[in-house]
Amino acid sequence: MDLPVDEWKSYVFQKWSLLPKSIQVTISTAETLSDIFLHSSLLLQPEDEMFLQNLSRGYLVEKDPNAPLFYREEGNKKFQQKDYMGATVLYSKGISHSRPHTADISLCYANRSAALFHLGQHEMCLKDIMRAQMHGYPERLQPKMMLRKAECLVTLGRRQEASQTISDLESSFAAKPTLAAAQFQILQTNLCRLKMKAQEKESLTETFPAALTKALEDMDLKGENGQVPSASSSVSLRTDPLRGRYLVATKDILPGELLVKEDAFVSVLHPGEMPPLRHLESKWDTRVTNGDLYCHRCLDHTLATVPCDGCSYAKYCSHDCMQQAWDLYHSVECSLGGLLLTLGVFCHIALRSTLVARFEDASEVIRKLCGEIRNRDTCSPERETLVQTLTCDLGGESENKGKMLEPPVPGCDLNGKYESNYNAVFHLLPHTGNHSPEHRFLCALSVSALCRRLEAASCYKPAAAVPPGSGSELDVWGVAMLKHVLQLHCNAQAITTIQHTGSKENSVTNSRQVRLATGIFPVISLLNHSCSPNTSVSFISTVATVRASQQIGKGQEILHCYGPHQSRMRAAERQQKLRSQYFFDCSCAACQNEKHSAATGPRWEAFCCRSCGALMQGDDVLICGSTSCTESVSRDHLISRLQDLQQQVGMARKLLRNDEPERAIQLLLGCQRDAQSFLSGEHSLVGEMEDDLAQAYAALGDWQKSATHLQKSLQVVEVRHGPSSVEMGHELFKLAQLFFNGFAIPEALNTIQRAERVLMVHYGPWNDEIQELRKMKSCLLDLPPIPAGPSV
Repeated sequence: MDLPVDEWKSYVFQKWSLLPKSIQVTISTAETLSDIFLHSSLLLQPEDEMFLQNLSRGYLVEKDPNAPLFYREEGNKKFQQKDYMGATVLYSKGISHSRPHTADISLCYANRSAALFHLGQHEMCLKDIMRAQMHGYPERLQPKMMLRKAECLVTLGRRQEASQTISDLESSFAAKPTLAAAQFQILQTNLCRLKMKAQEKESLTETFPAALTKALEDMDLKGENGQVPSASSSVSLRTDPLRGRYLVATKDILPGELLVKEDAFVSVLHPGEMPPLRHLESKWDTRVTNGDLYCHRCLDHTLATVPCDGCSYAKYCSHDCMQQAWDLYHSVECSLGGLLLTLGVFCHIALRSTLVARFEDASEVIRKLCGEIRNRDTCSPERETLVQTLTCDLGGESENKGKMLEPPVPGCDLNGKYESNYNAVFHLLPHTGNHSPEHRFLCALSVSALCRRLEAASCYKPAAAVPPGSGSELDVWGVAMLKHVLQLHCNAQAITTIQHTGSKENSVTNSRQVRLATGIFPVISLLNHSCSPNTSVSFISTVATVRASQQIGKGQEILHCYGPHQSRMRAAERQQKLRSQYFFDCSCAACQNEKHSAATGPRWEAFCCRSCGALMQGDDVLICGSTSCTESVSRDHLISRLQDLQQQVGMARKLLRNDEPERAIQLLLGCQRDAQSFLSGEHSLVGEMEDDLAQAYAALGDWQKSATHLQKSLQVVEVRHGPSSVEMGHELFKLAQLFFNGFAIPEALNTIQRAERVLMVHYGPWNDEIQELRKMKSCLLDLPPIPAGPSV
C-alpha cells in the first residue's frame, strides 16, 4: 500500500538483477539523489512503461457509463432490505461513475437522499435533493422527492422553508390533474400528515452544531511559540549531533496539555481493500472502503460524497473541498489515478508535495536541487543552462543571488523559525545510504515513470521559479520526489481514526484504531522515539494533536512512539522493527529495563504451571517458577496449545458476528476452562475472552453479567497498557455504556468519571467518546430520585 504493488516491485527487482555489474555499482555508490535519479531514469525503457501501464489499467478509476445503473439497482436491493447504510454507499459509487447533468447522477442523488432520510441524516438528505435537482431530476418524479424535502425541513425545525415547500407542493398537485388517482391519493395523504407534523413543530428552533469547527477552534495552544508556530510555548527546538533536531519542555508540563497542533503539509487517503479488477469476480466492486466514507482532501467522515467530475476514484465531503483539491493538486492527479494506486501511497505523497510546493516560495529548495544537478560530472549543456536560468531567476537582493545562506537549524528559515511548510519537508532526512541499492532503484525508477507520464500528459506546471518549456524541469522535481519517497520511509505519519463497531440495538460499541491516511507533519517529525513515550497523538480531520500523556519535567525531551510500543511488542521485536524501518537501535528507558527483566517475559504473554499455577520461566524448556514444584514443559507445546485456543476463540467471534451469542458463550466458557490450565490470569488472550463474553451477554441484554466480564477484561488491559493508557480509556467507555444500559446509576457515574479523566488526557474535550460520556452523565443526573423503600 505504501510501496508499489508486488508485481511492479518484482519486475523492477528482476530488472536490477539483470543489469551489468558496472551499472549496479554506479547506482549503488552514487553520492547524491540526483545521481541516483538521473542514472535510473536513463534505464527506464518503453517496455517497462508498457508493463506499468498494463498494471495501472487494472484499477477502475475512470467513469464507466454502465456502472451507475448497476450500482443504483444494487443500492435499491439494499434499500428494500432496509440496509440503508449499504444502500447509501452503493448509490455513492453510482454517483462517482456518473457524468454531471445526466439522468444517472440525478437519480442516484435522489435515491441516496431517501436512504439518508431513513438514517436520520436530514441535512445531508436536503443537500442531495438539491444536487438531484441541479443535475436535472425528472419533473414527473419531483413530488415524492419534494415531500421528503418538506419532511426534513419540518424535522429540522425550519418552519418557514417547510411551509413554502408544502405550499409549492399543493400548487403542483392542483396544476397536475393528470396524476393517476392512486398516486394522487398517496401524495395527498402524505401531504396532510406532513402539514399536521409541521403544526406540531411550531416551537422547534433550528440548531446545527458545527462539531468539527468547534473542536478545531477549541484546540488552542498554550502561549505563542515564535520558534515553532505549530507548538506551544511549553516546548523548544534543540539540536545536537547525536539526537539531531528534537523538542524539549521549557517548563513543567501536566498530563493532557496540548503541545503540538499541526495540519498535515499533505496527506493521502489510503485506498483500503481495493484490489485490481483482475482479482475481482465482478467488474464493479460493491465492497465498502475508506475511499467511500471519507473525504479525499480533509478526511472528514461523510455518507454523502461529492465525486470528481473527471474520475470515479476521488470523492469529497463538499463541492468546496472538491474545488480546493482540484486547484492544489487533483487537476494533475486526476488522469493518473490508476498509476498512483499502482505506485503506492509514498509516490502519491511525493507528487502531491511538489504540487503543493508550487504555491509556496520554494526558491531556496530549488537552488539546492539545481546545485546538486549542476555539480554532477556528467551534467549536460542543456541541464547546465537550466540550472543557470533557475539560479538567475530566483528572487532576492542582487548581492544574494546564487548564494546559499544556511539557517542555524535545517528546515528553519533565516530567522530561525521552523514552520510546517515545504522548506521544512525538504529538510527531513531521506537516509539515502541506509536504503538498499535495490530499494533506491525501485523508488527512482517509479518516480522516473511518473515523471515520464506527467511529461506526456503535459499536465504538470512547475513552480514559478522554474521556467516553463525548459525541457528538463521535471528532472528537478523528479529528484525532489525521489527524496520525498525515501523520506517517507522514516517520516511518514499514519493518520488514524477510531472506528466503532458493535450492537446498535444494545448501544454497546467496540472501538479500534484504524489507519485512514498517510501524511507529512514536519513538526511532529522532530519528535524522537521512545517505546514508552510521554505523549499521545490523535487526529481531527487532517490536524494532528500531540498531548502530554504523563507529567513532563522542565528540560525533559518530548518523546513519541513510532509504532513499536513496550505494551505491544517484546524488546527484541521492537529493536528489529526500528532497525529495519528507522535505521537505529533504541536505548530508551523501556528497552534498558527489559534487559534486566525476569525470564518470564511480559506478564501478558506468560504461561502458568498446570500443577500449582505459578508462572513458568525459561526459553525452549519452561520450568515452574515455584521452588516447591518440579513441573516442566516445552515452549513449543504450550505455543501449539495457545494457537489451538486462539482458533477456538476465533470461531466464537464468528458466532457473535452471526448473531448467535448463546452458542458463542458456551464455546468461550469452554475456552476459559482450557486457558486456566496453562495461561496466566493476566495473559492477553484471557482478557480478550472476557471481553468477548461481555459482548455476548450484552447482545442478550444481560448487562450485569456483561459488566462483570468486562471488569475482568479491564484488569488485564491495565496490566498490559497501564491505568492511564488510551486502551484503558476505551474499555472504561464500554463499561460505562453497560452500566448505563443496566441502570446501575452509581456505578455508571463513577465509571463515566474515570473514563472521561483518562480520555481527556489523550484526546481533549471534543473526542466523540467524551461527548457521549457527558450525554450519559447528563441523562443520569436528570433522572428523578428513586423513592426509598418501606422501612423494615
